[in-house]
Amino acid sequence: MADASMLTESVLGWSIFAFVLLVILAFCWVYIRKYQSRQESEVISTITAICALAIALITSALLPVDIFLVSYMKYPNGTYKEWAASNETRAQTEDTVLYGYYTLYSIILFCVFLWIPFVYFYYEERDDDNVNKCSQVKNALKYTVGFLIVCAALLLIGAFVPLEALPNQNSTQWEKVQHLFEELGSSHGLAALSFSVSTLTLVGMLAVITYTAYGMSVLPLNLIKGTRSVKYERLENCEDMEEVEHQIEKLKSKCEDGRPLSSYDRRALQDLEARLRVLHRRERHLEVAEKSCCTKVGGALRPLKIVLGIFFILVALLFTVALFISNLDKALHSAGVNSGFIVFGTNLTNPLNELLLALQPIFPLDYILITVITMYFVLTSMAGIRNMGIWFFWIRLYKIRSRRTRPQALLFLCMILLLIVLHTSYMIYSLAPQYVMYGSQKYLLPSKAALASGGQSNDTTGNARFCDADAPEDQCTVTRSYLFLHKFWFFSTIYYFGNWAFIGVFLIGLVVSCCKGKKSVIEGEVEADDSDMSDEEYPH
Repeated sequence: MADASMLTESVLGWSIFAFVLLVILAFCWVYIRKYQSRQESEVISTITAICALAIALITSALLPVDIFLVSYMKYPNGTYKEWAASNETRAQTEDTVLYGYYTLYSIILFCVFLWIPFVYFYYEERDDDNVNKCSQVKNALKYTVGFLIVCAALLLIGAFVPLEALPNQNSTQWEKVQHLFEELGSSHGLAALSFSVSTLTLVGMLAVITYTAYGMSVLPLNLIKGTRSVKYERLENCEDMEEVEHQIEKLKSKCEDGRPLSSYDRRALQDLEARLRVLHRRERHLEVAEKSCCTKVGGALRPLKIVLGIFFILVALLFTVALFISNLDKALHSAGVNSGFIVFGTNLTNPLNELLLALQPIFPLDYILITVITMYFVLTSMAGIRNMGIWFFWIRLYKIRSRRTRPQALLFLCMILLLIVLHTSYMIYSLAPQYVMYGSQKYLLPSKAALASGGQSNDTTGNARFCDADAPEDQCTVTRSYLFLHKFWFFSTIYYFGNWAFIGVFLIGLVVSCCKGKKSVIEGEVEADDSDMSDEEYPH
């Protein structure tokens, strides 16, 4: 009977997984096609972008699965279920999740260091008409070798970073080297992968601070403020066109008698003609937007957008408060920098952590909420990248615009999202440390009868409480995500300071977004550095 029940649950689990996978692939296809340039689209870059985005979303969904599995091992009264009663079964279940992490993280390494760079450089070489396919592949591989060298260096460093102290501090150099190789063999090289992924997570932390923090502020405020009126924008644009045309005629009138224009006037005339071309393009785009069904539907859904915007800003503020309390708890109660600011349990009341634990009795609300939190980070990251574009320090490399984004920009976007997803697990752990560490597990406090008999009683009617640092080791199972995040203490220390930077950037972005006016209905579609040919992708 138990076997039949487990088989049914397994089939149901795989069915849900297949459905979620199809939904993720469908979303990735629609998202990439929405922003992809119609003129420059290519099959290989499209497939790469869709697959990389899907891998990012699937990886982000693994944390809720990890939390669900450790919670599913126990009944609400704190006792283990029959199938999870033995330590071996629990270890096998959690190892399955751990191998899932390593598999997906290995795929991310493959994408970041080989697949995406190769496709990117292959497409860059395609711009040269004199290069054939073989030369394209050869040149792309040549540039990709640099990424592979960095990956190999990270794996080697991770393989030989000693996670445990040497058995004898007076050991010879040969004994120290031998100890490193023994440790490498016992971990089967997993430490090397962990170090490489943790290093990429640091880069992901920078992307989270830059894009996710800004996206959390700009997304809700854009929904609340809405866009400017199309009719008003067209009227304003026509006035600007008339003004520019008048200035052009005024300059041209200077040379009616045959006298040439001065160099200053010629430059001014060129600037005005370029501005007039931009205004004409804006007029075409505004005309299309005014007739578009999407604009009319967006206007009808305006009240819903305001409600969603208010909800998103409240969620963002809740996350910021939870992150601040978690960081403050680490600052006050952790062992300090050398421990990676690790805190076992929570010493300060964390609102998000308490909310997840409060929802635990109503299955499956807590799992839905942790999944929504994970996806919220991904979606706000997308919003941040879309609004800011892709930057390298102060240089903007690419813009992300509907139907007009270059393939290289989409590849960069997917790579950034892959790196952001790596850091998302630590962000969620910081928001709800106790829940991410133990899920909704409970353990039994010994009853008075058990204490009176010296702990020899088989009574299971003791009080159940949520797992924390005081729980017996065999009564609570820690998620694999928590163990993975704290494998190297020095990375945890950097993540801790990154959280403070995240809070600061979010607050600055919130102030900047509040000060900005409403967006144009064609925001980002027409800019001065666009070519006239770019309008060929836009319907007339």
